Amino acid sequence: MIFKEQNIKGVYIITPEPFSDERGSFMRNFCQKEFDDQGIDKEVKQANLSYNKSAYTLRGFHYQLEPFQESKTMTCVDGEIYDVVVDLRKESKTYKKWISTTLNPQNRLSIHIPKGCANAFLTMKNNTLVHYYSSQIYSPNHERGVNYKDPEFNFEWPIQPQIISEKDNNHPFI
Repeated sequence: MIFKEQNIKGVYIITPEPFSDERGSFMRNFCQKEFDDQGIDKEVKQANLSYNKSAYTLRGFHYQLEPFQESKTMTCVDGEIYDVVVDLRKESKTYKKWISTTLNPQNRLSIHIPKGCANAFLTMKNNTLVHYYSSQIYSPNHERGVNYKDPEFNFEWPIQPQIISEKDNNHPFI
């Protein structure tokens, strides 16, 4: 696995190193030792699958408060997502900065989102399936969100989201 830290500290794009032969290919999607070698504290307490039947579905921005603050490592296993990470760590040099990337089965990339950052993704294809490991269990009482239209951030979306939950649509502006 090749880890490339992004402009926000602790956010990594992870490129697998697949082994291929006449049968197909094999690659690691997670390896505790390789995360440790990068200095990424990665405990896995929950793994999730997010199935999205329609293109242009928005999920997020989501994060959790202490003691359930979490890091996530996400991979798009079918379809395609435009993923956005925003830094909400007030002590960070990149506070309120955001980055985006595209994840799909063709590029096989994953993204690691550290504690203190919020994440959202927009599906770009029908029947998109996203797998992610989380360092903490989901706690509805500690869940928070940021509105995807917040002018403070001026998020750029490749297309206007068309399907969004009422909860996500009503997240507050920062």
